[in-house]
Amino acid sequence: MRLMADWLPPEEAQALALSLRVSLWATALSLPFGIFVAHALARWRFPGRGLLNGLVHLPLILPPVVTGYLLLLAFGRRGPVGALLDQWFGITLAFRWTGAVLAAAVMAFPLMVRAIRLAIEAVDPKLEQAASTLGAPRGLVFLTVTLPLILPGVIAGAILAFAKAMGEFGATITFVSNIPGQTQTLPSAIYAFLQVPGGDAPALRLVLISVAVAMLALLLSEWVGRAAARRVAGK
Repeated sequence: MRLMADWLPPEEAQALALSLRVSLWATALSLPFGIFVAHALARWRFPGRGLLNGLVHLPLILPPVVTGYLLLLAFGRRGPVGALLDQWFGITLAFRWTGAVLAAAVMAFPLMVRAIRLAIEAVDPKLEQAASTLGAPRGLVFLTVTLPLILPGVIAGAILAFAKAMGEFGATITFVSNIPGQTQTLPSAIYAFLQVPGGDAPALRLVLISVAVAMLALLLSEWVGRAAARRVAGK
């Protein structure tokens, strides 16, 4: 934070720091679920598989504001989940930075699952079957055979999810509003600066930062994807 404050005004530095914090937490918390769901969709056959696939990808289709409103209905202090979290654990998500983490994770989850699922589908099932015939339990097969092979895909999915979380706006501002220093992320700060006279310069600075982060994430994802392809091909 101190390093960013050296070359950015405090309000802009706060927005950038909060965006990084939200994106890192959103990626880290959703990654285990992303791996599990991707593996289930790639390898398992069960009733409701198509429904699960649709629900996972629904945030990509719905307007982000709709997703944010649904989160507010479910996780707001009067919502069915939000009320339980508040009463039992004292956790409040709506209009808090933790709610921004939830919104970013939900919006980024489909991209993460898609990348990991493609990596799993590229792994020859015979390798997993061979380990199973030697007596290894399913969990151990995944940890020792599948996971090392899909690790580049997992990394690529995490990078894409991080980039998506950094750019998330609609669901976040609907669920947690735009409170400077508390819930104002990079996109929210850009929107706020564009609404006031003289805000073009700080908005442009934050736009350039957003573009740089997004391009870096895409380049990393592309590089990791190529590494994964070479690894699966045995080159």
